Amino acid sequence: MIEELGIRDLGVIAEATLPLGPGFTAVTGETGAGKTMVVTALGLLLGSRADAGAVRSGAKQAWVEGRWLVSDDGAIAERVAETGGEIEAGELLLGRSVSAEGRSRAVVGGRSAPIGVLGELGDQLVVVHGQADQQRLRSAVAQREALDRFAGPQLQVALDEYRAVFTKWRTDAAELVRLREAHDARAREADELRAALDEVEAADPQPGEDAELQERADRLSNLEDLRLAAVQARTLISADELIDDAPDAVALIDGARRHLERVVAHDAALAPIAEALTSAGFLLADAAVELSGYLTGLDADGARELEIVQERRAVLGGLIRRHGGTLDEVLEFRSAGGLRLLELEGDDERIAELEASVVELEAEVDRRASRLTELRTAAASTLAAAVTAELGALAMPDASLSVTVEPTLEPAAHGRDHVAILLSPHPGAEPRPVSRGASGGELSRVMLAIEVVIGGTDPVPTFVFDEVDAGVGGAAAIEIGRRLARLAERSQVIVVTHLAQVAAFATNHLSVVKGTDGRVTSSSVRQLGGAEREAEMARLLSGLADSASGLAHARELLEIAAVRVA
Repeated sequence: MIEELGIRDLGVIAEATLPLGPGFTAVTGETGAGKTMVVTALGLLLGSRADAGAVRSGAKQAWVEGRWLVSDDGAIAERVAETGGEIEAGELLLGRSVSAEGRSRAVVGGRSAPIGVLGELGDQLVVVHGQADQQRLRSAVAQREALDRFAGPQLQVALDEYRAVFTKWRTDAAELVRLREAHDARAREADELRAALDEVEAADPQPGEDAELQERADRLSNLEDLRLAAVQARTLISADELIDDAPDAVALIDGARRHLERVVAHDAALAPIAEALTSAGFLLADAAVELSGYLTGLDADGARELEIVQERRAVLGGLIRRHGGTLDEVLEFRSAGGLRLLELEGDDERIAELEASVVELEAEVDRRASRLTELRTAAASTLAAAVTAELGALAMPDASLSVTVEPTLEPAAHGRDHVAILLSPHPGAEPRPVSRGASGGELSRVMLAIEVVIGGTDPVPTFVFDEVDAGVGGAAAIEIGRRLARLAERSQVIVVTHLAQVAAFATNHLSVVKGTDGRVTSSSVRQLGGAEREAEMARLLSGLADSASGLAHARELLEIAAVRVA
């Protein structure tokens, strides 16, 4: 339940703290004082859309904060933990700010969170009924949801199981339609892909092959230059015959070494130089041998080999142009294309699997939908009888409610049932849908009766009613107050009302008080008791807080409420 609500700069409320707590809280106040801002504040905490127009004139932002008492474990605690927030000693703080420019920020358990998280938590914490929700009861969806709530956990489990099968059935059916419609196009794609992969496989490109071929082509294209350079270098290093009597490099190095060795005995400093020349001679001799080997290994028929290399490069170039910008991309195409071809070639098998699955799932959907119909039909008569009894106590003694469950042509996510709540205002009258057969005041009482009955099987932590007593008065209003008090025995109930007959049954009475300094109007909230509460009740009854007859009537109402609640 919500223990306390704080409001700052929202509408006409400058700053207010509402002590709420368990039981039945009534919120009253003069017209225009800002009672509706209490519901607006709660709506913001529950993820409703922010309206910059609700920010108090002259303020930079509005701020609302709620302190909830919740369990330290369970779905709410788990969701709060996922956002990084904390529940301390069973208390959860939710906050929401709305700037004058329309920007909004949410705080969950001390940490900033997406606005949507407030909505998720709100679905589990509070049920809000305003005049718009009374009108919503006219819709078939709301009527079916009311019946499902009354039917309890057994129907909810069956509904969850049905939805899982229904979703799978719709998913498989949609895939089957897609595959059938795309079968010809996918067959063409498979043929084209198969031809392309055959071409790549026939060429069998290897990683790095294009670079290797480039190197070979470059060498073969310059074969004569390579041969001439190698011969000249070999001759200059070590020639079998001297050219123009010029010594080769090996001979020159050897001569230099001999000159030093003749005199090295006279200066030891020449020894390392002589050794270096000896090493240089060996290196030159090795280079000459390697050059001889290189010349021997040069292709005898370089032109033919170059032709073969260029042909291979042309093959790879064609693959690159058709199937990728580089050879690596061609290789990637071969890998990915093979997987895609397996997928495309498996269409016929997949279609056969889906056809069988859709038939089997359709039968399962039908079976589970029939089970939902059975549960709803059984719950409908019980709900109708219980609500009819409640209506009798809400000054509609001749009215009777019936709930019908009729089959629809096609199954939907909720099953295969159309649920309608019908109201007969007096005996012998033809039952008519509440959407057409109930006035605003009657609809308010029907909605309250339904919540009182459903609350016994599907309790909600907190109910918020805004003007649930619209269009009623007198004895009907008293019975509404008594029924709200009864509902408050199982859940926290917060009611914004303008009727003393309803407020009299509250265990906690808050008044939104409007004040002005001559320039700016602002409102605050006061908790009432004793004489102050009697005065507010008198004002609600007669418009005068100090009317003797009004005060006497207020005391009488409070006494009646105390007796009837007890």
